[in-house]
Amino acid sequence: MDLGLDNARVVVTGGASNIGRGIVHGYAAEGSRILLCDIDGQQAARVEREARERGAAEVLVVVADLTGPGAGERAIGEAVAAWGGVDVLVNNAGWSIGEFVARDHDRDRWQKLVDINLFATIETTQAAIAAMRADDTPGGSIVTVASEAAFGQIRQGVYGATKAAQVALARTVAREHGRHGIRSNIVCPGLVIPDGPEAVGDQSLWSGGTDAVFNDKQIDYLLKDTPLQRLTLAKDIADAVLWLSSDISARQVTGQLISVSGGYTMP
Repeated sequence: MDLGLDNARVVVTGGASNIGRGIVHGYAAEGSRILLCDIDGQQAARVEREARERGAAEVLVVVADLTGPGAGERAIGEAVAAWGGVDVLVNNAGWSIGEFVARDHDRDRWQKLVDINLFATIETTQAAIAAMRADDTPGGSIVTVASEAAFGQIRQGVYGATKAAQVALARTVAREHGRHGIRSNIVCPGLVIPDGPEAVGDQSLWSGGTDAVFNDKQIDYLLKDTPLQRLTLAKDIADAVLWLSSDISARQVTGQLISVSGGYTMP
């Protein structure tokens, strides 16, 4: 199916590693113009090369820490300056370290979770809405990558709270800006193990190896509760994101949440 994303102006935050990398690859295969925003410049440069090889019409890289005030607005501004507007924003940048609620007393860590997962999403979304509304043909699509933790998961209390806030934000955007032709949807991934060492940069949570985030025992436990009995791939998330961002395939879809987890959760 032609998704109509050829030459689309797409901004992907956190686009250099794992899920974000898979999303960039997906848009590249559709021939989109892609602005990849990430804190890891070296890994972003690698994914830029990969995207060009996969057929991207154009790739821009913005190296930025989106927790800094104005960083999200600047990233969107780069796309507007280069292409005259933004058609798609994918809010993918995120961070997580698991801990039980009763043991999680590190306020600095709480703040970091809020800054990366929520505040950065708010600012980038606001900037994208302004750009989409100012376009000659107003409209666009915003896809926010949240998490299964938004529904309540062990050792993910504070992280899950920030992801639940993302869901609320995305649905509010759908209600407030549908009249401007802007659609806003959410994808909640299951556990996505990186494809290999080339899929993550030094600043990724996964840079220390699989055991640094999930060990084999935890993965086996998760799979026992997963109806499809397999882990989610970055490509699985990318396929859902691209579908939701297409005004051809999902033109009447807004404010919706899709779990891409093999059935681990069914919200």
